[in-house]
Amino acid sequence: MTAPLPRPTRTDTWIVLGLSFLSVGSTLAVELIAPEPHGRTAWPWGYAIIALACLPLLWRGAFPRTVGLVSVAAATVYYPLGFPDGMIMVCTAVVLYGLVRWGYRAFGWSLGIGQFVLLNGYELAISGTFRPEALGIVGWVLVLLCSAEVVRWRQEYLRADRERRAEAERTRGEELLRRASEERLRLARDVHDTVAHNISLINVQAGTALYLMENEPERAAEALSTIKRTSKDTLVELRGILGVLRAVDEGAPRSPVAGIDRLEEIAEATRGAGIAVDVELVGAPTRLPAGTDSAAYRTVQEALTNVVRHSGAGRATVRVEYRPTELLIEVVDDGRGTLGVPAPGNGITGMRERAALVGGTVDAGPLDGEGFRVRARLPIEGSAADRTGER
Repeated sequence: MTAPLPRPTRTDTWIVLGLSFLSVGSTLAVELIAPEPHGRTAWPWGYAIIALACLPLLWRGAFPRTVGLVSVAAATVYYPLGFPDGMIMVCTAVVLYGLVRWGYRAFGWSLGIGQFVLLNGYELAISGTFRPEALGIVGWVLVLLCSAEVVRWRQEYLRADRERRAEAERTRGEELLRRASEERLRLARDVHDTVAHNISLINVQAGTALYLMENEPERAAEALSTIKRTSKDTLVELRGILGVLRAVDEGAPRSPVAGIDRLEEIAEATRGAGIAVDVELVGAPTRLPAGTDSAAYRTVQEALTNVVRHSGAGRATVRVEYRPTELLIEVVDDGRGTLGVPAPGNGITGMRERAALVGGTVDAGPLDGEGFRVRARLPIEGSAADRTGER
């Protein structure tokens, strides 16, 4: 069963109606107004050829090459048969223009030049003379085909430009999603570090308060005071972190990111849990990149949290050394340590991820004998995160 022909578009329908009216009307006008003495009448075969040249253009979008071949062939044989000199060649112009414009360049150029060569070659063979006006005709053919090339190039340029803009928009959307994911991960780490550290302190102090409530009420009161202060600090930090999520339209955060300058606050909070903390600063403090400063603060906070929760230590030492190109952080306790390599929990993993984000490293493991050590090396001269933000 033969498939039905596709439905012509409205544009092609109007083009065929216009070409049919122009071709038939011009042929009829030549027959009535200036008939050639020895010419043939166009009825019926001349008009049949005109129809064969015009009507296939209804499907030029679906079958461009077939339509072009049929229409150009019909227009080519029309003139040698001696029919009135109408404007059937306009059909050829429309077909050739469409072929080249839609990308069938070689086929369109071959049809156009081939038609010119065949018509003028036939006339030269019959009459033995070459008409000078043929040069004008070939000029119009070249202008027509070159115009189609320019329009085709322009369309390809606009299409490529649209694709580039769409690709840029897609890439921009992916970049925004990636940054949003990284920001969510950073906020999740901040929440973990803040809650884990302070809740651990609160838990230790609550246990101390319960133990001393009857025998040493004054020390129990101190433990409760520490719980109150620590819980207040926790709420303040959580409000600050959650405020970032709420204030998505604000230009800048309302408070600075926690940095190594707050090291004494972490140590004091840990001392409140009954663990002696010594802080050693080596070298001249320098201004740290924001990413390195935040990573240093969170590394010390998480390390001391692990001391409170897991080590059973009575003393911890925090050593911060400013070197020319890096910041060295060591947190050492005198607790029971671990047997073998420690299992990578959220705390150690988070410290390593933060350090890697700024181009640094974190090593954590037990010491010979007793105790546990966390050592971080963080770059000072511009972290990877800061360089990314500067671009």
